[in-house]
Amino acid sequence: MAWRDGKASARKLVLFMASIVIGIAAVVSIQSFGDNLKKNIGQQSKSLMGADFKIDSRGLPNERVVQIMDSLGGANAKEVNFPSMVAFTNNSSSKLVQIRGIEGGFPFYGEIDTEPKEAALHYQEQGAALVDATVMLQLGVFPGDSIKVGEVVLPIAGAIQSIPGSSSVFSSIAPPVVIPHRFIEESGLIQQGSRLKYEYYFLANSGENLEAMEKALNPMLRTEEADLDTHLSTSRNLGRRYQNFGDFLNLVAFIALLLGCIGIASAIHVYIKGKLPNVAVLKCLGATKRQTFLIYLTQIAAIGLLGGILGTALGLLLQQGFPIILEGLLPVEVQLSWAPQAIFMGLTLGVFMSILFALYPLMGTLYVSPLQALRIGNNNASASTLSGVLVSGGVFVFIFLFSLWLLRDWRDAMGFVAGILTTFAILAAVAHFLMRGIKFYFPSTWSFTARQSLLNLFRPQNQTLILILSIGVGTFLISTLYFTKDLLLAQTSVEKQADSPNIILLDVQSNQREAVSGAIRNKDLSVLDDIPIVTMRIQNLKGTPVNQLRKDTTTQVRRWILNHEFRVTYRDSLTASETLESGVWIKEVAGEEEIPISVSDNFARDAVVGLDDKIIFNVQGVVMKTKVASIRSVDWSRMQPNFTIVFPKGVLESAPQFRVLTTNAPTQAQSANLQRDLVRNFPNISVLDLRQILNVVEGLLNKISWIINFMALFSILTGILVLIGAIRTSKYQRIRESVLLRTLGAKSSQILKINALEYLYLGVLGSLSGILLSLLGSQLLAWYMFDAPFVPSKVPFVVLFPAIVLLVLLIGLLNSRSVILSPPLDVLRKEGGAR
Repeated sequence: MAWRDGKASARKLVLFMASIVIGIAAVVSIQSFGDNLKKNIGQQSKSLMGADFKIDSRGLPNERVVQIMDSLGGANAKEVNFPSMVAFTNNSSSKLVQIRGIEGGFPFYGEIDTEPKEAALHYQEQGAALVDATVMLQLGVFPGDSIKVGEVVLPIAGAIQSIPGSSSVFSSIAPPVVIPHRFIEESGLIQQGSRLKYEYYFLANSGENLEAMEKALNPMLRTEEADLDTHLSTSRNLGRRYQNFGDFLNLVAFIALLLGCIGIASAIHVYIKGKLPNVAVLKCLGATKRQTFLIYLTQIAAIGLLGGILGTALGLLLQQGFPIILEGLLPVEVQLSWAPQAIFMGLTLGVFMSILFALYPLMGTLYVSPLQALRIGNNNASASTLSGVLVSGGVFVFIFLFSLWLLRDWRDAMGFVAGILTTFAILAAVAHFLMRGIKFYFPSTWSFTARQSLLNLFRPQNQTLILILSIGVGTFLISTLYFTKDLLLAQTSVEKQADSPNIILLDVQSNQREAVSGAIRNKDLSVLDDIPIVTMRIQNLKGTPVNQLRKDTTTQVRRWILNHEFRVTYRDSLTASETLESGVWIKEVAGEEEIPISVSDNFARDAVVGLDDKIIFNVQGVVMKTKVASIRSVDWSRMQPNFTIVFPKGVLESAPQFRVLTTNAPTQAQSANLQRDLVRNFPNISVLDLRQILNVVEGLLNKISWIINFMALFSILTGILVLIGAIRTSKYQRIRESVLLRTLGAKSSQILKINALEYLYLGVLGSLSGILLSLLGSQLLAWYMFDAPFVPSKVPFVVLFPAIVLLVLLIGLLNSRSVILSPPLDVLRKEGGAR
């Protein structure tokens, strides 16, 4: 019976099955690609690190760390790396790079991919440098040219295509330059305040338990300000980093699937309502409630299974394009394969969600009595209400459990479910109040076509609610993307004013201060900031030694507080990016035993300190007692030097320190000219050109936004399919309405205008609701998360809004042609035959 009845009704439900296909394809493609990425990271973890494990330190290893490394058989290779400016002697250009001084056979897994190939094998013995290929292409540098690293000039042996241990994102800002380790000391780049990292690479013995080694040695190494990382832990951390973005895309895809399911529920509601006479006849012939219910449940399950199969196949096909879309963002080259978990999930979701969302309308078959074969009556209200409560509860529980599985945190899952419910509730309320508003404030003075198009919005079996939901959610996703992207870019933008720095000079030594300032002024530029910086570590926190806190597994103090080398400054005033939250700002002190300091709110939270709490610092061998006098909120998004800890004047002036100078170069040419002179005369100074960094950030945001746009497109496609399906489901009723209107004297052109206006209303209302909702959400993000002014993007209003309205109008008219063209006699004959 399910098969025979389904064959006759298949065309009514095929488009809603297509909406399920699109939603499942979105989920499966993201889930399968995420599984493949995680598997590839695990398989290539040794190649990513270049060794089995490594020990790293921000300073030269002390005697205890050296003893631990000797107990492991000694390092097989070592490296020191740091950011620095370099100059290319052939064209006098300069660039901020990541210097990597390597000694030994690193990498032991994977390879340094260079052009020519032999350059990676012989650069150490030749005393040559390997330079990032993109930098060489941008600056017109070729193998055989020379590079000036500090005081050392080396020939360039080849171009680096890829190298273990380099992040593709960070490499966009500071590309790698590899030189032999023996030239690091000669370069003269290791100065006070240099941000050095020492790394020692090891090969493990056969069968050695790396996880047990890491667990045993890391507590000892961390007390000595060092750290051990295995290729296993590195791959886990890297996988988690990319998992967060994958989870977000999964949720976007899941929303598309939910839209498809809502379409299924709407279609089944109309479909079952038309089948109630058939159900009554079956019961007259002796069919039980269970049998009639299972007939249509089997149909829905079959549609869900077929949708799951097609959606899974489409999702596996779509994932083939992800490595191309994500090129430059991925840490490994992804070899794609079928992910069994994603395939099983796609098939299961198709059946389960179709049944779950169709249950409530299917319940109507249980309450049809045989007498209704002669006269269709109302369903048992109390039974329907109870069924609705149970089914709705099941839907919400499923959404929460699925979100929990994706996010692995019940609070995040609750937040997602709350956000979904809020968005859907607001859009549903818009549709509800629209229909009620039209009923109560009907514009009776409008023309016939305008009045009739409004009446269609709340006629029996109308699709106003489902279409506004579908159009609104898809528009909401894409609009929110544009608004948030502009908000992020605004946060990192460099203002055009001459008093806003766009060039930051790091590691300026005290004896270079005047000369560097003079070099800036010689270029007709101003020194905007001259900031002293002193490095120090926490030795004692609120009366407890840091070494003791490191061993305490119950402490609430965050680990970075205990291990971090703080770069602090001293001054007598707050900056534009700071606001005093509590306490008193102390400008200057003289000879006090406990020095009053100001800390940022995030430091106070992570260190679990408040006003008047005591902190003892080790300032390069000198113990300094302090107390928290004030707590500041800091806008870290401002592109200027900001500090966690600030001392008053009168304390640190004689401590070993270096300076940070800032200036504003109005043009790119002035910036390049200044950098060239600084690198030539002060090779130890690193220059951050904020415009270059922002170009990289904007490029990354554009790529990520394109990906999110691609996923949000699934919601739009689902909405379109639901729109087409809704029109086709109510097609016969529209034909009847058309016949009645023609009988009363309406022309085909009038009926066309009625349909056009109806879809115009739906397109305008759905897309405008989505845009306004996303505008509100983005404004709340700006207030509570970014604490920044919000200037909305024009794209959703100028491009997205008219595009979606026109799309809805076009689809509505194309699918309404048969309604207009159907001869009245055909419909009347069918009506007579039905009787």
